[in-house]
Amino acid sequence: MDLKSSQCNHLQNELIKERQEGEEEEKIVAEIMKRRFFPAVITHKAWEGFHFAGHEIRITEAIDCYGAVVWPSALVLCYFLETNSKQYNLVDKNVIEIGAGTGLVSIVASLLGALVTATDLPELLGNLQHNVLRNTKMKCKHQPRVKELSWGVDLEKNFPRSSCQFDYIMAADVVYHHPFLDELLLTFDHLCKNDTVILWAMRFRLEKENQFVGRFQTLFNLEVLSDFPSLNITLYKAMRKSRMTSRMTTRPSKLLV
Repeated sequence: MDLKSSQCNHLQNELIKERQEGEEEEKIVAEIMKRRFFPAVITHKAWEGFHFAGHEIRITEAIDCYGAVVWPSALVLCYFLETNSKQYNLVDKNVIEIGAGTGLVSIVASLLGALVTATDLPELLGNLQHNVLRNTKMKCKHQPRVKELSWGVDLEKNFPRSSCQFDYIMAADVVYHHPFLDELLLTFDHLCKNDTVILWAMRFRLEKENQFVGRFQTLFNLEVLSDFPSLNITLYKAMRKSRMTSRMTTRPSKLLV
């Protein structure tokens, strides 16, 4: 076989591989989106339904607030937790979700046996508490907690390092067009111990999000678990770098807003 034929075969194999990967992604995305359903009858209070962890979960949303809507990144993370429950066994694990929003990820983690703290801004806690209680009461090994967390604010007071030991930090679609990316990174840094695992589903929209990933990698080792180009969503696993490595890494400039 001459060089030209070899190159053609290699290119053909790469194209076949890309097509197969695209078809596989399409199947998984379709399976994820099938987990969502809508009420057959319109009620006075709008809700969406989801099938995860062997339960029907009903989520009340608020269309006037970004944090009170279930975004696709949350479905991606929930699907991962359910389908990888042996490798990432959440039973009796201490889990915190930041930017919990409607609470879907926290609810699924609770149904899978975790001791969950669902956090978000104070104005979102009422709806978050409603969804969590509605979908977990008498169904979970550990009743999840709902707690206020404004990124970067009173972290040591509300989540003291000495007593807050989280096995997992979960986040879905917490990086978007807002001016609090530095505070978000500070919050990840504060909550994460050396053996804490971060599971983070991120939808890429703007260049600032790429910049945030770069900053995040100065403190954490980042691994891609799943990638869904059709959704612009990547699911990451991260763990803290050693303190020595972090100090040796050049600290990037502050993100521009």
